[in-house]
Amino acid sequence: MNIIRNIEIQGAEGRPTLLDLYVERNGEQKPVVIFSHGFKGFKDYGCWDLVARTFAGAGFVFIKYNFSHNGTTVDEPLEFADLEAFGHNNYCKELDDLGYVIDWVVNGDVGVPINELRRSEIYLIGHSRAGGITFLKALEDTRVRKIATWASVASLDRGWENPDALAHWKETGVHYIANSRTKQQMPLYFQLYKNFQANKERLDVSAAIKQLEIPGLIVHGTADPTVPFSDAEKIVKQNPKHFKVFSVESADHVFGGSHPWTEDKLPVDLKKVVEGCIDFFRESV
Repeated sequence: MNIIRNIEIQGAEGRPTLLDLYVERNGEQKPVVIFSHGFKGFKDYGCWDLVARTFAGAGFVFIKYNFSHNGTTVDEPLEFADLEAFGHNNYCKELDDLGYVIDWVVNGDVGVPINELRRSEIYLIGHSRAGGITFLKALEDTRVRKIATWASVASLDRGWENPDALAHWKETGVHYIANSRTKQQMPLYFQLYKNFQANKERLDVSAAIKQLEIPGLIVHGTADPTVPFSDAEKIVKQNPKHFKVFSVESADHVFGGSHPWTEDKLPVDLKKVVEGCIDFFRESV
């Protein structure tokens, strides 16, 4: 298997970011799967390497990348070494990042022979918050032919329902969230909310879901404590013609994964997810 790690490309606002490419080279053109990590996530989280290897072994080119403002850096891709960047992240930047990755796949020097990837077949996977980004980008970019979401949110305007908390955030300019794994207090600057309000039409996930006319597999664990399974049901209800639910009984938000992951095989639930998505992506449209 050919694995090219930490390829540097330009992300949102000119900030560099990294991606990894996995492929089994056999001279045949293969569809390209682009994976977007979730909130407080990164491309090298726990099981994602095994996920990438499994997809590549099944006949896909698999790409996973870091959002440019996810808090990691090109020098420290495994740590949240730049919390200022994390605090200044927003949904428009993540949409732009994903667009840059697609551009790189379609137009760039990807480091493997051109006959190894079918640039006309771009499939997206988005985990958690990046599920929302996936819906939006798929509507914006006609090069995307299929999508799958893992534990996706049904909207991006979440957690802002409390008017007192919103007023305090506006007054102080920053809200801190704890990272239970790293014990860091991670800032969210008020620009996130302002950016959403200024770009409501572009960031309307529900509208994107209803307008999409490409196949979508909505994967969700029934015991997800972070994003409830009802979000998956809500998503499919808005577009039953093109989307279908793939439920994983009793699975959590990361389908049994954790960081670090020291085993050489996928968790049982995540294996079901990956195999289900491989089958889905292989289906003819």
